[in-house]
Amino acid sequence: MKITSTKFIKGVVGDDKILASDIPQIAFIGRSNVGKSSIINTITNSRISRTSSFPGRTQEINIFLINNMFYLVDLPGYGFARASGLGREKIGELIDSYLFNSIYNQKKIVMIIDANVGMTDKDVLMFNELKNHDKNFIIIANKIDKMKQSDYHKKITELKKMVGEDNIIPFSTKKVVGLEKLVDEIFN
Repeated sequence: MKITSTKFIKGVVGDDKILASDIPQIAFIGRSNVGKSSIINTITNSRISRTSSFPGRTQEINIFLINNMFYLVDLPGYGFARASGLGREKIGELIDSYLFNSIYNQKKIVMIIDANVGMTDKDVLMFNELKNHDKNFIIIANKIDKMKQSDYHKKITELKKMVGEDNIIPFSTKKVVGLEKLVDEIFN
């Protein structure tokens, strides 16, 4: 699918009727600073999603309308927040409410991990929750451009053993690796 229009709709911090919309939603989830916003910008060939080198910048659910047909949903990162402990708890509740509340239906969930780090404990928890709730999801192994070739093969092999061969897309926003496969996977 060729993306011809991208529009920021709104940021939400709780229940909102847009989350129950009939427009198909593709949600992006991952630890803070794993590259969710950069991947959204790469997919849309824009700078619509704010990126930051500071972890925990996104503290709301950001909704983007693509080609007047799909919502890309940028969720806050789990595992870190600029806010206090109570703020982190609220962000966790916001993520869980959106992903696992039966009134919200995602067409696809894109779980992003740092390929160099691999699956952290928090990533494993999210992976298991997505599986337990029968969510339709894929895993993006992001930042492969920052890896040595020998480390790349080892880490990707470990990931495939853990989550399955077909569920992983190696990705680099800098070298634009994996983009075509990701776009095919989420928009078809």
